[in-house]
Amino acid sequence: MGMDIKQIQDLIKFVSKSGVNEVAIEEKDFKITIKTNQEPTYVTASVPVAAAPVAPQPAAVVPVAVSEESNFITIKSPMIGTFYRSAGPGKPSFVNAGDEINTGNVLCIIEAMKLFNEIESEVSGKIVKILVEDAQPVEFDQPLFLVDPR
Repeated sequence: MGMDIKQIQDLIKFVSKSGVNEVAIEEKDFKITIKTNQEPTYVTASVPVAAAPVAPQPAAVVPVAVSEESNFITIKSPMIGTFYRSAGPGKPSFVNAGDEINTGNVLCIIEAMKLFNEIESEVSGKIVKILVEDAQPVEFDQPLFLVDPR
């Protein structure tokens, strides 16, 4: 079956944003391996080749979870990378504790492999607590913010 050049380019973009170190796809008459120069992150998955070339989204989808001990919602990191509260040094933070947010507001940036991904809110409410320090590395699914939903 093989992959066309557009599918390969999409796969390379996806791998660079995902934070994985290496992806290998092998079929009877086709083999591709994509490696990055970052520290290894091990992910094991069995996916059909047709599902592999996924077009990257302009803004990351943020996993949210309702905290069991309160009514707060935990906004979690959708990827591995470095957490930034502002667009750059000396610039104002996207959000602070106590700020009201709406769905679609940019909360932070997560940098993965020199790509800066704006993380948008999937909920509306009030930021109760920021759980990560600026410029700190974050893992996939790591809690970033506590939000009191409206």
